[in-house]
Amino acid sequence: MSVTVRLPSQLRTLVGGAGEVPVEAATVREAIMAVDVDFPGIAQRVLDDRGALRRFVNVFVADEDVRFLDGLDTTLEAGQTVSLVPAVAGG
Repeated sequence: MSVTVRLPSQLRTLVGGAGEVPVEAATVREAIMAVDVDFPGIAQRVLDDRGALRRFVNVFVADEDVRFLDGLDTTLEAGQTVSLVPAVAGG
């Protein structure tokens, strides 16, 4: 099914400046890997060596943090948007 992966400005250089990339995927992990097929380097920036979500990267589906859903195995519906968002810290 077709979904959209929304990328932060820090990752847009890897995809030719695009803010969104359409992919075919059934889960969040599949969506990230589908973007990585066309634009190598995305998965490395988002996933750690074990294939888990990096600590300072947040992923949202329908405004819900996937860490509170099924993580990278969160299922997607056609037309949904997966947003990759870097964590912001400061004080």
